[in-house]
Amino acid sequence: MPRDAAPRSRFASVATRSAAVLERLRPLWALLAVLLLVLASAPFAIPAVRDAATFGPIPEASLVRSTGYLLMAPVSNVLDLLSLLSGRQHIALGLTLLLGYLLWWAVRGRRLIDRATPRRRALQIASRIALAVLALVCVYAAAVLLPRPKAALDAGPDILVVDFHTHTSYSHDGRSDWNVEDVRAWHRDAGYDVAYVTDHRTFEGAHDAWANNPPLAGSGVSLLPGIEVVWRGEHVNVLDAERMYRGLLDERLRDIDDRALTLASAVGGSEPVLIETIPGDLSKMVAATGNGTAGVRAIEVVDGAPRGLGQSRRERLRILKLADSMNLALVAGSDSHGWGHAASGWTLMFLPGWRGVPPERLAEVIPNVIRRGGSRATKVVERYVADTEGGVALPLTVPLVTWGMMRSLSSDERVMWIVWAVGLFLLSRLRWARRRGPPLA
Repeated sequence: MPRDAAPRSRFASVATRSAAVLERLRPLWALLAVLLLVLASAPFAIPAVRDAATFGPIPEASLVRSTGYLLMAPVSNVLDLLSLLSGRQHIALGLTLLLGYLLWWAVRGRRLIDRATPRRRALQIASRIALAVLALVCVYAAAVLLPRPKAALDAGPDILVVDFHTHTSYSHDGRSDWNVEDVRAWHRDAGYDVAYVTDHRTFEGAHDAWANNPPLAGSGVSLLPGIEVVWRGEHVNVLDAERMYRGLLDERLRDIDDRALTLASAVGGSEPVLIETIPGDLSKMVAATGNGTAGVRAIEVVDGAPRGLGQSRRERLRILKLADSMNLALVAGSDSHGWGHAASGWTLMFLPGWRGVPPERLAEVIPNVIRRGGSRATKVVERYVADTEGGVALPLTVPLVTWGMMRSLSSDERVMWIVWAVGLFLLSRLRWARRRGPPLA
């Protein structure tokens, strides 16, 4: 035996034992990391919802988590966060995970298969990549498809909570099984009182929704009619388009007829209410200039679609400036097509006595308040997510939005994060004890 064989053998044995020790300690490091995040973010805690115009607190409303939501808080929080990311943030998340995998591969993963044959090595690499992609797809599918408890907005008794932009299966891009009662249940669980069904190029969903409304507002979610169409190249939602303004659209129900809109707007106080939706080209928006004029009277400051969330965050100051200078009401739209279980924003309207009135009355009052009140007619509440849309913040999306999520946890959620972390750590210890003997002292 060569002289240096014994030292090499002892070194290999020590290295093997050290690797085994580090492997067994990995759950402990994960536990410590979670505890550090939960406790370190607590002194910097912020509300989970905020005023979309001022970014400040909103005393009129708060976010309520059900018992089921709290019991599965880590899952609820992470899946909600995925539902509230913009398109750019989703891309940044995917690239960060890919980079993390490559770094892991460079540091540790490569050593695990270097001793395999070339063919076996290729199969191992492919299988690891496939499993990583499958895991990510499964997490996204859970966020989009799986039903789960929702966080809901709780507002005062004189405040009407409205969603001005939602869809049913009648929209060409809507979920195929998403009927009006699914829409009603989704909005009820998120804390809305009213939602406008604004399908693309059809009133069928709005008809079904209207026909099955509760007899009085406040006894359930009232679904009011609207439609999403194109006007002068921009997508707009028209409130009560068919019920009050027949002949406003072309035969395909795709575009607004300019002449018909001008005629329908000629009588002050009954003009069609058009809402500018995002994403869109705000430079093309044409706002109404007063009573008896045609044009947009409200603009989305929060839109729940990934592209809409991105534009609303990138161009928030521009949207606010337009609303102020053109006297436009700020509104929120879930833009829900049946995917996801987290609401991104809510529109608040101060309407004392709205409870107990027929839905027909609500359908009249809401547009009237927007016409008369303009920029003072509404207030928008949005769910907080760290904004990393541009500059150096975008590559740092994962740490920044994670830190933002931890800051916005309630006290009860923090407790449940700790309970879950400790519970999973103990389960991992039990698993190691059964497989490899008692845990380390």
